[in-house]
Amino acid sequence: MGKLAVITDLHADINHFGDHELALLFSVLKEQKATRLHFAGDTANRIDRALAVNHFFRHHGLPTTFNLGNHEMGTVKGEQMIEHYPDSHFLNLRYLPLNQKTVLLGLNGWYDYSFSESNDPQKNRSIKNIYWFDRVIERFADDPTVMQEILRQLQDVLDELARKNYQVILVTHFVPKTEFIVRLNGDYKIWNKLNAFLGSQSLGNLLDRYDNIRQVVFGHTHRRFDDQTFYGTIYSCRPLGYYYEWKITRDFVLDNQLAEIYLPMKMRSLLKKHQAAFTEYKKIHLIEEFQQAITWISY
Repeated sequence: MGKLAVITDLHADINHFGDHELALLFSVLKEQKATRLHFAGDTANRIDRALAVNHFFRHHGLPTTFNLGNHEMGTVKGEQMIEHYPDSHFLNLRYLPLNQKTVLLGLNGWYDYSFSESNDPQKNRSIKNIYWFDRVIERFADDPTVMQEILRQLQDVLDELARKNYQVILVTHFVPKTEFIVRLNGDYKIWNKLNAFLGSQSLGNLLDRYDNIRQVVFGHTHRRFDDQTFYGTIYSCRPLGYYYEWKITRDFVLDNQLAEIYLPMKMRSLLKKHQAAFTEYKKIHLIEEFQQAITWISY
């Protein structure tokens, strides 16, 4: 019997994680008796930093694999490197047996605008090129076409695993179900246009066809949700996200009456002014944030 830990959106560089913070995370994993770790994308902004994070945990004796998120893709050049990154620990459209019955299947994923409020592909492409980090990523075709090719290859893998009667734990970065898309109202409604780049309902529709997919774990939303079950498959989304989005950061700001209303995007300058106090607070409470951002799966 083993215990898999899945972490998404660690963002080690943006969150200023060094060996001390990674050691703290390792202590959480060790305490919970993790036997395997998988990073499901956005481990860091740069692929070299993401690889270093993976190496840290393997060096400490914990088998660790990964797939890419959009942030790593920004420093990986070309479709071949994105989909077939030359690292033996990289899982994209590749699976790893966990035991005789269960496999861990990795998938980078992508998006096709199916969560968009607009049906105009050109409008979505324009928004992406103006506002979204992914404009720097080199793909072989437009986003819906890329997603369709990924789904075609994924179906081949899932068909193979179904024929072999394997139970599947699928880890990916992008969102597969509309139930995990938040649509805002009022002054924040403008941000709904970015939902176009969060994932693909077509992925969820494909997964619905297989009764051997035990659990799907993903992130990218920077919002945590309770697990939900669709057609017998558990869906888990609890990304770590940026430091100014954390619950412990909200508690620090509000408990110390540094702001009346907590607006994450406006907290960076405030936290910088109180950096020393926030650093001390994190030393005590960061472990709590880590604990809330890990998906545990026994196998």
